[in-house]
Amino acid sequence: MHDKTMTKVSWVLVAVFSLMPSLFADKFADRVAESTRVYKELIEAPDRGIPQSLLEDCECIVVIPHVIKAALGFGGRHGNGIASCRNDQGAWSPPSFVKFSGASVGFQIGVQASDLVLFMMTGKSAEALVKNQFTLGGDISVAAGPVGRTVEADTDIMLRAEILAYGRAKGLFAGISLEGASLRPDHTAIRKFYGKRTDPEMILMEHQVPKMPDEAREFVQVLH
Repeated sequence: MHDKTMTKVSWVLVAVFSLMPSLFADKFADRVAESTRVYKELIEAPDRGIPQSLLEDCECIVVIPHVIKAALGFGGRHGNGIASCRNDQGAWSPPSFVKFSGASVGFQIGVQASDLVLFMMTGKSAEALVKNQFTLGGDISVAAGPVGRTVEADTDIMLRAEILAYGRAKGLFAGISLEGASLRPDHTAIRKFYGKRTDPEMILMEHQVPKMPDEAREFVQVLH
């Protein structure tokens, strides 16, 4: 009886481990699909959307859906998202995966979720995406992005900031301050999604990946 039980357990474990790669792939595919949805909702906002000139001039885009902000006196934020950069011909790269984290202080309590979209406006900010980690507002300047289709590209905000940030907690997107937060590559997600270890620089700067999953292809199409 004991041997039969152990045999059943062994077969269950074999089945679970055999399914793990596909389960991980589904998890990261869902992240790409959710990021695609968030970005589409931002650019399709009817009246308080982002300036068209920003879309045309940015070097890279980072989308981080469902960032969790939790606090009890001292707070923190954490989220997982994707990034894409375009080359000199205007073609967007396959998505690379990133992790986002930050802290906040002051009297606060509760848990809140929000979607974030970051526009990298300079070559320096684009190159920072392939580093181990960089700090928003420290290594790279960041500002709340201007809202409205008619905002001119030569406003002070868009001239000064290397990254323009938008967040949505309830309803419409709005410019958001992310001073002190950090971004870093998510190497585990990259490996699980694309099936093998791939360097973020190869993805974002050289536009090369081992394969192009359908979810990645759809995200790239939305950016064009």
